[in-house]
Amino acid sequence: MSVNNINSNNGNLSKTQVDSQKLNQQAQNQTSTQADSARSQAAAPRQDSVSLTQSAQQLAQMQKKSSDAPVNQEKVERLKKAIQSGEYQVNPEVLAGKIAKLEAELFGVKS
Repeated sequence: MSVNNINSNNGNLSKTQVDSQKLNQQAQNQTSTQADSARSQAAAPRQDSVSLTQSAQQLAQMQKKSSDAPVNQEKVERLKKAIQSGEYQVNPEVLAGKIAKLEAELFGVKS
């Protein structure tokens, strides 16, 4: 844009015209900047995210603890053999009590 002698009114641009042109140029620059921003946001890859509920976090902690717990391999082998041979007997009352205790621990219920 070329401006010649803006202080005189002899056929050249008046101050209002110059101000108007400046405003138009600023508006165009802003529109261009917004369009560039929109294009860059559209081109940017979307970021996926995952959030776990408190229950899922507690379950993950329990699974980690159980995988870190020591295993009595001798007892495991003894139980495997007893199950395979049919000698292993399940006591339903003891099993029910242990299931109830586990559920109480999982759900925070006092027994």
